[in-house]
Amino acid sequence: MNEYFNKTVSAAPLAILRVVLGTLLLVGIIRFWMKGWIEELYIKPMYFFSFYGFEFVKPLGNYTYIIFLICAIACLLVMLGLFYRVAITTLFLSFTYIELMDKSTYLNHYYFISMVCLLMIFLPSHATFSLDAKRDKTLASKEVPRWSIDVIKLFVCMVYVFAGLAKINSDWLLHAQPLRIWLPAKNDLPVIGFLFNKVWVAFAFCWIGCLYDLCVPFLLLNRKTRLVGFSAVVIFHTFTAILFPIGMFPYIMIGISLIFFSSEFHEQLIGKLKSLFERDRSFESSEKIYVYPQAAKPFLMGFFAIFFFIQVILPMRYLLYPDELFWTEEGYRFSWRVMLMEKAGYTEFVVKDEEGNKINVNNKEFLIPLQEKMMATQPDMILQYAHMLRDHYLQHGIKEPQVYVDSYVALNGRLGKLLIDPTVNLSKETESFRHKNWILPSPHEISGL
Repeated sequence: MNEYFNKTVSAAPLAILRVVLGTLLLVGIIRFWMKGWIEELYIKPMYFFSFYGFEFVKPLGNYTYIIFLICAIACLLVMLGLFYRVAITTLFLSFTYIELMDKSTYLNHYYFISMVCLLMIFLPSHATFSLDAKRDKTLASKEVPRWSIDVIKLFVCMVYVFAGLAKINSDWLLHAQPLRIWLPAKNDLPVIGFLFNKVWVAFAFCWIGCLYDLCVPFLLLNRKTRLVGFSAVVIFHTFTAILFPIGMFPYIMIGISLIFFSSEFHEQLIGKLKSLFERDRSFESSEKIYVYPQAAKPFLMGFFAIFFFIQVILPMRYLLYPDELFWTEEGYRFSWRVMLMEKAGYTEFVVKDEEGNKINVNNKEFLIPLQEKMMATQPDMILQYAHMLRDHYLQHGIKEPQVYVDSYVALNGRLGKLLIDPTVNLSKETESFRHKNWILPSPHEISGL
């Protein structure tokens, strides 16, 4: 272990990672802003679905634009390597704040980006090819500890492996769901669109997707198969970008996968980037090795040990809950279960007063379409919405309002079934990490991991 932690490698891979991540996230934020999604998702709605334990994280009205502006500036500074420690910490905090503002917009890749930014706070990604190294010659370094690059590789490998293991289930491998639902919607694509109507294509995509996730980390780690692995990454994520609307994530995964290439590759890439600044040789790094302060090493070891322990535990926590994961979604988020299910739901809420009078709730009066769609299939969001209704009608003069719901959910093309016990007054139920016993047992059996 001592021998490993004393090994050093070129600082170039971390510098390229910094530039790629900062650039792509900046493009993503500008795209998000230009499409009007800030106003649509974080300003127009009356209510927001907070994450349990993070109820204090909320949009700030029109000041929400400032959060996105801060995040964009942090991306630019990270890309340039200017005030790097402050910039990457600000990027992590601002991006994560945006991610936590409303559960309706949750995506696995937002969580992935937050975790990469968190790791990079503690890595010397500004040791070379950065404005910080230009300003501070004592910082400029040619080599960094090997483990500072390996932690990124390890995290990316863990994400792929957990995503692959999650695909080993009967719906994905034996029924090609939900791709049998999604692919025909893309049959208008030029040249290949007609293929998406064929069932065998959906099965091929499912099996290839599972094998890809399980194999690509090992292909990338092995020098002899690295080019094959990276080619698979490019092809897979290009198809993903074409077929599914998941924003910048495919390009970010392609960019981050460059970290697996050799130091020589990254040094050549930096050399090409430096040619853009041929009149300014100040980016040239010194021959020194970046050394962490001795007092910081125990803290860093403890942080990374806790970080990776959590990354193992979170995807496995679903085992602590009874019933079908896809049905209850208890332990589903933050587990790298990517695009594994298609759920469509219908929810009708009824509010009763103490005298038994009923009010049939029109969800559109309280929620935007995305919020209503996401809430209709996720029990914890149904509970949150029930509490919103309770508080709303309490403020409008109804004493001790009771909230009941009829909730029908169709999972991966099956017929809709009752999700929530309609006899339970949700206004009295509380949120916690415990199993929600008012979720009705799953009518479906999905075998696998």
